[in-house]
Amino acid sequence: MNKNLQTVFNYHQTTKHSQQRYARSLGYMDWQTQPNPFRNYNGTESLLLPLALENSTPPYHLLDSELSPAPLVKESLSQLLQFSMGIAAWKVSGDSSWAVRCNASSGNLHPTETYLILPPMLDEQKNKTTVFHYTAKNHGLETLSTFDTAFWDTLPSGSFLIGLSGISWREAWKYGERAFRYVNLDAGHAYQSINVSAKMLGWKLTPLNSVSDADIATLLGLSQDKRFFEREHADMLFIVSPEEVSTSLSIESLLKDVPLIFDGIANKLSPTMENWEIISEIENATSVMQIAQKNVQKSKVLPSPTQESKKVIMQRRSIHVMDKVRSPITKDEFHTLLAGVVNSLDGKENAAHLAIFVHRVKEYESGIYILVRNERDKVALQEQMFSAFKWTECEFEGLYLLDVRDVMITSQTISCAQEIASDGAFSLGMLCNFSEQLNEYGAHRYKELYWECGAIGQQLYLDATSMGLSGTGIGCFLDDMMHSVLGLESDKFQILYHFTVGRGYVDSRIQTQEAYEQR
Repeated sequence: MNKNLQTVFNYHQTTKHSQQRYARSLGYMDWQTQPNPFRNYNGTESLLLPLALENSTPPYHLLDSELSPAPLVKESLSQLLQFSMGIAAWKVSGDSSWAVRCNASSGNLHPTETYLILPPMLDEQKNKTTVFHYTAKNHGLETLSTFDTAFWDTLPSGSFLIGLSGISWREAWKYGERAFRYVNLDAGHAYQSINVSAKMLGWKLTPLNSVSDADIATLLGLSQDKRFFEREHADMLFIVSPEEVSTSLSIESLLKDVPLIFDGIANKLSPTMENWEIISEIENATSVMQIAQKNVQKSKVLPSPTQESKKVIMQRRSIHVMDKVRSPITKDEFHTLLAGVVNSLDGKENAAHLAIFVHRVKEYESGIYILVRNERDKVALQEQMFSAFKWTECEFEGLYLLDVRDVMITSQTISCAQEIASDGAFSLGMLCNFSEQLNEYGAHRYKELYWECGAIGQQLYLDATSMGLSGTGIGCFLDDMMHSVLGLESDKFQILYHFTVGRGYVDSRIQTQEAYEQR
C-alpha cells in the first residue's frame, strides 16, 4: 500500500465518531473566528447577473426528457447559477440572519466555491476567454483572468467550463478533524445541484475525469498561493454543453493559454485559523490523478409531481425536527424516492448502497432494509453482513428486507442521538464499497466516494421536496456502531453519510426574506 492510501485509511479511522469519543474538534464554537461563508476577490471587476426568478422552467418530472437546449447567453447562465449555487432565501431570527442556498451544506457552512471559464459571449468580456468567480451573495461574477485561446474550437458551440473548489477551514472551524468528509459531501451536493439546474436548460453536464487536481487548480488560479490566506483546493471540472462530450476531453491547449498570474486577492475569511495537520495531510494525499473508470448510463428516473422545477429547488430546506404524527409515507412515495437514486448520478459505477431503517412506511414492516445499487457487490454484502439476515426480495427491484424489528432507538443512537433519525418515515446510511475501491482506483477515489454520497443526498432532498416531504442529511453518526448493527467487521464496506426523510416542523418564529433585491 502506498503512502497516500495509508494516509486515507488512517484519516478515515481516526475521524470516526464512537460512543467513547467523537472525532477531535475544538469542542466549542469559537464565534470570533467563524469563517465568512462568502468568498470574494478584492481588486477585481464585478458583474451583476440578472435574476432568474421570473424565468419559466420545465416541470420537475420532465427534467430527464430531451429538452431543447437553451442558448448560452447571460440570462441562461444566470439561471444555471442561481438555481444551483445561489441563495434561495435569507432566514431571520431576532438580530441574526443567515442565507439558505440551493445546494445543501453541512452546518450551512458552504466550503464549495464555483468558477466559470467562458468563451467570448458577454459584452463585458471584450472578445476574450474569461475565468470568473461566482459570488453567491450578490449573484454576480468576478473577473479573475482574460486571455485568447483556440480551445473552444474543439467543443460544440455554446459550451463552457465550471470548476468547483473546497475550503476545508470553513468546515474545520466547527467540525475539526472530521471536516474533510463534510467538504467532499458538500462537493457532491454541489455537483448534483448544478446537474439538475443544467437539465432545466436542456444542457449536459460532463465531469472531466481525466483532468488532474493540479491542472484544475492552474485553470482556476488556486495554485497561486500568495493570493490566498486560507487554502482552497481544486475538486471538480465540468463541461456544460448542449451536447454530450467525452469525459476524457483534453484541456492541454487551454492550460497552455491560461495566464500565470490572475487578478484579485481572496478575502480573508477569519482573523485567525486553527491548524488541523491531519486535514492538510488528507488534502495532499487525495490530490492525485483520478484513475478512469468504466462509464455507465446515468439515472433517468425522477418523481412524477408536476411542480415547476425552480419552485422545488427554491423550497429545499434541511429540517431539524421531524413530526412523528405526520411523517408516515406511502409505499409509492417510498419507491419514488428510491427510484430517483437507484441508478448512477455521476456516470460512474455505483459504489454506495443504502442501508435503510424503515419506521413509518405504509405496507412495509419496520426494520432494516438494504437497497443494492450495484449488483456486483451483492454477494460480498451477504458474506460480510450477519448470516441471519433474511435478504427477502421486496417489490422494488434491488431492495431487500434484512431484519424485522423496531429500529427507532437504534437509528437515533447511531445518528449521535438526533431524534430526526427516528421520528421520520425512514433514515438510511450510505454504505460504500470502500477498501476495494480505494485499492483499485487510488487515494483520489476517497473524495469521489463522498461526492457520490453527496449527490445522492442532494437528489433525495429535491425529490422529497417535490413530494411535499422533508429531508435532512446527517453527518454526525457513530461509524462502527452502524457497522456492528449490520454485522460488518472489516473495512470492505464503510458508512459515509446518513440521511432521513419525513415531514418536518416549520419554526414560525423564523422569518423568510427574499434572496436578492430586485434589479
